[in-house]
Amino acid sequence: MKRLMTTLTGLALAGAMTTAGAAEITVGGKNFTEQQILSSMTTQYLEGLGYDVDTRAGMGSAVLRQAQENGQIDLYWEYTGTSLINYNDVTESLSPEESYQRVKELDAEKGLVWLEPSEANNTYALAMRAESVEETGIDSLSKLAQAINDGESLTFALNAEFYAREDGWRPLQQAYDFRVSRGDVKRMDSGLVYPALRDGEVDVGLVFATDGRIPAFDFRVLEDDQGFFPAYALTPVVRQETLDELPELESQMNALSSLLDDATMAELNARVDVERETIEDVAHSFLEENELL
Repeated sequence: MKRLMTTLTGLALAGAMTTAGAAEITVGGKNFTEQQILSSMTTQYLEGLGYDVDTRAGMGSAVLRQAQENGQIDLYWEYTGTSLINYNDVTESLSPEESYQRVKELDAEKGLVWLEPSEANNTYALAMRAESVEETGIDSLSKLAQAINDGESLTFALNAEFYAREDGWRPLQQAYDFRVSRGDVKRMDSGLVYPALRDGEVDVGLVFATDGRIPAFDFRVLEDDQGFFPAYALTPVVRQETLDELPELESQMNALSSLLDDATMAELNARVDVERETIEDVAHSFLEENELL
């Protein structure tokens, strides 16, 4: 049904453009793997539907956002937490649903429309090796806290920023009511956390939920069952002026968004960062597998 809907929409769009030429749209993207995959995926998808796409990938977050507000970028994928905290100065604790609704309302005032959020949430998370989760039964942060409070000795790898920030390590311990001594915490660059956890140098590591090294290194993300970490739901954001001209773009991008979740993005990221496939090939094969090309 999804394939049929996309095909019919594409045919309708193609018919509408036969007299006026292809509809033009500028797709943006940030400068890290996940965003580069998404910008390539979006470009190939929309070109397959008949759009004339100008792609401007590899941009810094603040520059990209400003470019969209200024009308230089029509569409890109943003994270709810990034817009709330970085662009709208909202720091209160909100549920994923509240975060989406708040950012949707705030950015609407700036002429930006948040479409349907995907299930991919690239937020902070704590992870353990899968074999350790199986052995200990620790699969959530509440169970992790209980194990520590019961006297189990566990070591942690955290990046320095999270360790020190006001909404980071100390508040996490307060929220889940546990305490880890300084000697059991190793502070390091984010990129070093993954091999340290993989190689058994620590028991628990701070990761990003859609990082490709999670499936590649056989890690298990612990459930944040009390909702401590802010939501960073991956969502297509488009200018209102663009949607006014191309209203069918909303359903087309929502169809793509519905296919993405944490596991999918982690797998796609791993194919680029770990298996060294090209970004274009990874994006193309995903679209083909889901019958969007």
